[in-house]
Amino acid sequence: MTRILGIDPGSRLTGFGIIDIDGNRSAYVTSGCIRIKAETLPEKLKIIFEGITELIEVNRPDEVSIENVFMHRNAASALKLGQARGAAITAAVMQSLRVAEYSPSEIKQSIAGKGNATKEQIQHMVVALLQLPGTPQEDAADALAIALTHHHFSQTRNYLKDV
Repeated sequence: MTRILGIDPGSRLTGFGIIDIDGNRSAYVTSGCIRIKAETLPEKLKIIFEGITELIEVNRPDEVSIENVFMHRNAASALKLGQARGAAITAAVMQSLRVAEYSPSEIKQSIAGKGNATKEQIQHMVVALLQLPGTPQEDAADALAIALTHHHFSQTRNYLKDV
């Protein structure tokens, strides 16, 4: 069995989702958000780092997946997102975990079948794929989608090795 932590980074809200993989089957473990209420960017990055570190220590994932930076509304937003990603990636690497990165379009394509899927479509598919009783918060659903995408890409890589 493999446990995957998916991370949807943000400087105000960082989503996380953890799934277990057993063969071709995926099972929901937990999800939620790290709410970042600090004033300064260094304090925000510390909260992200400590939050991801605690998630890793408690849930012991085998692998970590995270969304790549994309050009946001403006360059300042993209830089903050990149720094939030850096804090999360550093937390994982400090625990000797491998980190896989996926673009937003790869995640949407993997989960909803089209690279321009809406947030609502991603939430709907995460609920269906993991057979959840309710709809997770948007950032948590995105993090679960990132973990599922990592599973899908890993399956494909394993299949291609055997061919």
